[in-house]
Amino acid sequence: MFFNEAIRRVKMLFRGKQYQDDLDEEMRLHRELREKKYVDSGMSPEGARGAAYRSFGNAASLRETSYRAWGWSWLESLTQDVRYGVRSMFRSPALTLVALLSLALGIGANTAIFSFLDAIMLRSLPVKEPTQLVLLGEGNEGGVTDRYGSTTLYSYPFYRQFQQKNAVFSDVAAIYSMSSNIHATIDSRDATELMRAQVVSGTYFSTLGVQPLIGRSLSDDDDNSEGDHPVAVISYAWWKRGLAGDPAVLNRKIKLGTIMFQIVGVAPPEFFGTSVGEAPDIWVPMSMMKSIPGGWNGYKNNFFQASYLMGRLKPGVSLEQATSNVNLVYQQITRAFPDGDLNPRNVEHLRNAHVVLTPIAKGLSSLRGRFSEPLKILMGITALVLLIACANIANLLLARSTARARELAVRQALGARRIRIVRQLLTESLVLAITGGLLGLVFAAFADKLLLRMISGGGDMIPLDISINTRLLFFSFAVTVATAILFGSIPALRSTRVELTDALKDGRGGASSTSRSPLGKALIVTQVALSLVLMVGAILFIRSLQNLNNVDTGFARKGVLRVVIDSNVTGLGGGDPRMIAMFQQIEQSVSSMPGVKAASFASFIFAQGAWMTGIHVAGINVDENVNIKHNVIGNGYFSTMQIPLLAGRTFGPQDTATSQRVAIISKRMAKDLFPAGINPIGRHYYTGWDPLPDTDVEVIGIVKDVKIFDLEEKPQYVDYIPNPQHPWVYGTLAVRYEGDFNTVSNEVQRAIHIVNRNLPISRVTTVDEQVSRTITNQRLVAQLSAFFGLLAVFLSCIGIYGLMSYMVSRRTNEIGIRIAIGATRANVRWLVMREIVLLAAIGIAVGAPVTLAGSRVVANLLFGLRGTDTASLLGSVVALMLVSIIAGYLPARRAAQVDPMVALRRE
Repeated sequence: MFFNEAIRRVKMLFRGKQYQDDLDEEMRLHRELREKKYVDSGMSPEGARGAAYRSFGNAASLRETSYRAWGWSWLESLTQDVRYGVRSMFRSPALTLVALLSLALGIGANTAIFSFLDAIMLRSLPVKEPTQLVLLGEGNEGGVTDRYGSTTLYSYPFYRQFQQKNAVFSDVAAIYSMSSNIHATIDSRDATELMRAQVVSGTYFSTLGVQPLIGRSLSDDDDNSEGDHPVAVISYAWWKRGLAGDPAVLNRKIKLGTIMFQIVGVAPPEFFGTSVGEAPDIWVPMSMMKSIPGGWNGYKNNFFQASYLMGRLKPGVSLEQATSNVNLVYQQITRAFPDGDLNPRNVEHLRNAHVVLTPIAKGLSSLRGRFSEPLKILMGITALVLLIACANIANLLLARSTARARELAVRQALGARRIRIVRQLLTESLVLAITGGLLGLVFAAFADKLLLRMISGGGDMIPLDISINTRLLFFSFAVTVATAILFGSIPALRSTRVELTDALKDGRGGASSTSRSPLGKALIVTQVALSLVLMVGAILFIRSLQNLNNVDTGFARKGVLRVVIDSNVTGLGGGDPRMIAMFQQIEQSVSSMPGVKAASFASFIFAQGAWMTGIHVAGINVDENVNIKHNVIGNGYFSTMQIPLLAGRTFGPQDTATSQRVAIISKRMAKDLFPAGINPIGRHYYTGWDPLPDTDVEVIGIVKDVKIFDLEEKPQYVDYIPNPQHPWVYGTLAVRYEGDFNTVSNEVQRAIHIVNRNLPISRVTTVDEQVSRTITNQRLVAQLSAFFGLLAVFLSCIGIYGLMSYMVSRRTNEIGIRIAIGATRANVRWLVMREIVLLAAIGIAVGAPVTLAGSRVVANLLFGLRGTDTASLLGSVVALMLVSIIAGYLPARRAAQVDPMVALRRE
């Protein structure tokens, strides 16, 4: 029965006119039958027709009752409301334009920021049952450590034993903690292509439950012997980009370093790996780790701890049960390693070691740590901007509804219920909001691309999926509806609460009751208060960014090139005499170029990671958590980077591979490790936690502290080691130059290729650009908060101007009377300006405590500033007051020019 009725109602949507005609025809027949009956009883035709109509009743009412029984009255009513809402938008083009622009920016900004928040923090990995995946440790370290009992990074032999002995995981996989950018050769092509390679265990894809699109994935058999399985799985994106989607891809080969790898599979399109924002191009098994450029030898080394371990929980196993079993197995395996040094310190360290299991349904991500707080702050900022936009539109709609008071009063007088009119007005607001929301989605699509470029810091674009998905559409829809309710409900309720008699008498909609609208003023106060919050926030973030840019890095930022070279493709190790000779020849060739003042290789310059170990000094108790950063450098590095020597000497020809190991140390290291009054020059220390003979190093010099990882860090322990004593496969050449960047860059690359024409150059930038990239998140927040702060002030200005213009127009008669009885133009101007100053002052007073509270919330994102920065607050107060006065000046000027005769005639 219900089904039949539903079908009948659906048919009505398409055959409504026919049903209406049929109903009219049937009612006509009933009236005619009654009319004939009355005529037959002796009445005149005219009398019979009247009696028939009277006895039949109200035809319109019957027609409406019948339609409700078999039609979709609510849908037609809604359609009518929507049509009327669209017409009302076109009747007020200025208001519509301002409202749509405000909504597009407000909703679009919220959607754009949320899309990044979703991609980085909320979205689950595109794998089978991601909630069952856990990581051993917290994934907050990377690189290689030989520290006894690491609970974050693990060795390959540990992984193999853990895979067999644990009782809580259905499968376990190892992931090398450092992905590599490698210059690869496809088939027999001459040109190389930069690829992002990830070394994983053969169980990687099976643990994730990822099935290949083509071919097969890596298997456990690919890991069973070192160096014997040169196979690889490539990503779908690289298959399309690098091989043009070749269907015969399984016959293709890729040369990484000196080894040719066979492509055995292509990953599915949605799979990007396990690290959000990285997206490897190729995955190779851990058995080939030594063959991958970098040459790490960790296949059989129990303490070459460089991999993350990931497991899939067995059905029914809780995280607590898994944690207990994992720690038991961890202790058993680590204590049983035959080459483990179970000295008292290591035993104590192992006793206190505890493996934490971290759910990784959302994957690993360095972006999450960098941008989670900035994105949350920006989400709050855009929400405040949207609130200001809503207050602004609500004020405009209040003004329009006052002008429509007579129209609404007539409707109510004719019998329309208040709830029906409120629904009509809310529908108009919803139409406006949906239109603004659609425009906001378009704005968000463009803003996303700009934001991705900003987050990438000017380097290669971060491979982050920010495409529109169901969650994003739901968020945008929810924001749109909430926005419509926020700015539409107040005017709708206010405009329908009128005295019908007064409204019908007053052709202009009851000016006396609305000219001093407290609700409109309250909305202006809200806008000013929120604008103050955003202005102070923007100033704080901008000043914080300026402080970061002014940090003394300890080395030259301007006029220094940073040339990244992939020397791994030569297949030579760091100690190979041919490699050493090549580096020396490049240094000499580049140093002698016109425009080049100095050039030197280094293992790192800034924000490139670092080789770190513990440190031991005889007679000094050094915290075992303290690391020393080692920088292996070439000739002239201090001169190139302009790092001043504070004491001792630099490296010389006497510092050879067979002489006493020497180092130049940082000022902080010298100050902390050698007591006051003891000259560090000539003293010795050991690189590692134990005083082993081959780690003994003599201090020959002290240099100024430099920044290593970021601009906010405290001075680090750093030692500089001469290359002859620790041959290194360099990756970075520093070149101090004068002249044009592009000219010098091209000449440097040409000089390198003269030495070795096959040596790939990954990137040439300035050191200043590299430093600038490390403050990408601070710059992002500063720039966007400044933009949204200005937007908030602009919207507030529109609100103030609109409200004061409306109030002046409604009070034209009053102003005319004031002028007629002796008020001067200046008195009238002050009458309006006093209102503006009062509203701005109240808004500032309301916003100031909120601003101070908000400043404390973001204090941890500020550098060199306190959250309660008085200068920023006072500057914002003055600026906001001036802007408010400027916004209200034109309405005040217009009020002063009112002609009293014209105003009195209108009265």
